[in-house]
Amino acid sequence: MLRMLQAHGLDAGPTQRPLLAGAIAGLLAAVPALAVLIGFQALDASAMAVGASGFAAGLAYAGLMLLGGVLYGWLFQRAANDPRGGWLFGMAFGFVLWMLGPIPMLQWLPDQPILRGHPAAGLLLAQLLWGLALGIVFPPVHHRLHKSLDRQLGPGLAATGPEAVTEAQRLRPLPSPRRLSS
Repeated sequence: MLRMLQAHGLDAGPTQRPLLAGAIAGLLAAVPALAVLIGFQALDASAMAVGASGFAAGLAYAGLMLLGGVLYGWLFQRAANDPRGGWLFGMAFGFVLWMLGPIPMLQWLPDQPILRGHPAAGLLLAQLLWGLALGIVFPPVHHRLHKSLDRQLGPGLAATGPEAVTEAQRLRPLPSPRRLSS
């Protein structure tokens, strides 16, 4: 299976920017997640535990989700660009980040859990919503950032890929029917 995946090129090419697309998509996806965190008062609970303001906790969360988006782009690369299955990749990734990040840091490491009840449920919902939004937003952001060699040459002129071969064949004159019948 791994050889098939490597043969078909799931690694991003030099003109693709999955890390930048992941950073932008992660930051955009943090907006609805922050709204959920504010609604469930999860930012206030975590900010009180470290002695910071809710605004600082929101900025820290947005920064961590930006890094999460970069990790998403690096891990999934071209697979994250799927507009039909991206939401599922994103939700699964949001759940994994929730399991690996906030749960050990906020629940297991301190003497007492920092988030309990509604704030803890809000953090789970925020991470799932962040992952869903990341999976939905990543393909259009990635498409906009994809530097295409075809667009640099002008419309209808492709220098690489299968399009270049078909255009070269299309520009070649067709043989006349008289030469074929002889």
